[in-house]
Amino acid sequence: MGEAYFYHLTRNPVDATLSNLLTRSLAQGWRVAVRGSDQERLRWLDEKLWQGPKEGFLPHGLAGGDHDARQPILLTTGPAANDPQCLMAVDGASVEADEVSAMARVCILFDGLDPEALAQARTQWKSLTDAGCGARYWSEESGKWEEKATKNV
Repeated sequence: MGEAYFYHLTRNPVDATLSNLLTRSLAQGWRVAVRGSDQERLRWLDEKLWQGPKEGFLPHGLAGGDHDARQPILLTTGPAANDPQCLMAVDGASVEADEVSAMARVCILFDGLDPEALAQARTQWKSLTDAGCGARYWSEESGKWEEKATKNV
């Protein structure tokens, strides 16, 4: 059973944090689904990932292509066809408790400077932990990532 890791972004933009987490996930040998709530925003993330440094290339694709099932990283607004072991939710995309249970890891990235995103993350935390999922809350407020709360199952 996996856990949900909540990343409270206050210093770095979502694309920078996402790139770092994706690099670490691929190093674990995981396939990853990046779930967003808006197709245009996913296209923007797709471009940002392609423009990253050559030494940090992240092989990925947008859902809807011919090779979705083969993508190490698949950007999608719905279920992922690449059989991911890790799900990263951005921009308020929903995550269900059964998804947390089925994955090695679920990462929920949210803009801590946006009151709506913060409220939504709190609601997701409560929903997932009430359903019996383990969760960890990470903040970069001090300038480095620190674990601020843990809910074990």
